[in-house]
Amino acid sequence: MARGSQRAWQRMLSGRRLDLLDPSPLDVELSDIAHGLARVARWNGQTLGDYPFSVAQHSVLVLEIFRALQRDADARAQLYAVLHDAPEYVMGDIISPFKAAMGGNYKEVEERLQGAVHLRFALPVSPAPALYRQIKRADREAAYLEAVHLAGFAADEARRFFGEPSFPLYEFEGFERLIRPWPTREAFDRFIGEVEQLIARLPA
Repeated sequence: MARGSQRAWQRMLSGRRLDLLDPSPLDVELSDIAHGLARVARWNGQTLGDYPFSVAQHSVLVLEIFRALQRDADARAQLYAVLHDAPEYVMGDIISPFKAAMGGNYKEVEERLQGAVHLRFALPVSPAPALYRQIKRADREAAYLEAVHLAGFAADEARRFFGEPSFPLYEFEGFERLIRPWPTREAFDRFIGEVEQLIARLPA
């Protein structure tokens, strides 16, 4: 990717300098990811509740839906799921309609960052296509639930954009806890906790 004269790195609270155009896995820190995602609001902040619904909380929700849909998924697959939006810790959460309007190199930058995150946590740069589709399905189902319960969508409207949910909510244990927006510190702690537990379960 062409680099201009402007600064293309961001100083993180860990002290790392993350090059946004050519990110190194060595400059990716879990604490920075969790800190950023816990402070980035889904739906541009247009959600109900006393706190924004953060990307960190969304990531945990996607992980739980992924686990419900793929009950035999191993730790590596689950780690891919919880990290699926990791680039947003520096790029922010840009809603889909705006992404479509932006064009340009946005997707390339996002993919480079995602690849660096995966390598940092001992994952191949990209998940297998089948796993990618499974994670996207969980992501869409999370978006449906957030749209209906937090962002003011009617159920039929949400179904048009995100598809039909796979299971009724009474089968989804702990849903109320997962959809209630968490304070920033709780979102930070829960995200880090999930990632650290999954890393500990990866094969040596």
